[in-house]
Amino acid sequence: MLIAVASKDGKEINQHFGHAERFLIYDVEDGIAKLVDERAVERYCSFDPEHPLRGHILKSIAKALAGCRAVVTSQIGEHPKGELEKLGVEPFVTCGPIKFTLVELAKIL
Repeated sequence: MLIAVASKDGKEINQHFGHAERFLIYDVEDGIAKLVDERAVERYCSFDPEHPLRGHILKSIAKALAGCRAVVTSQIGEHPKGELEKLGVEPFVTCGPIKFTLVELAKIL
């Protein structure tokens, strides 16, 4: 199964969903998490007073994460969390080493 991860350094789950400009895509199967892709996205938290509604950005992020069962971040706001769920991407909030954490998460998905 494919799981997207927000990470600043590619080693730890340590980035807020809204600050991510890329998501690392891991294929998790048989107790192994393997990096298979990296997908660039527009940052959700833009703080642009000219564009306070960011639904279009959220939809484009969900499109970029197409095929992923879940997205794992260190933090995510309630609104984007709910919207991602509606779009079929299950959000999880945690931190720790990517590969170990994803293997453990895959056990409950």
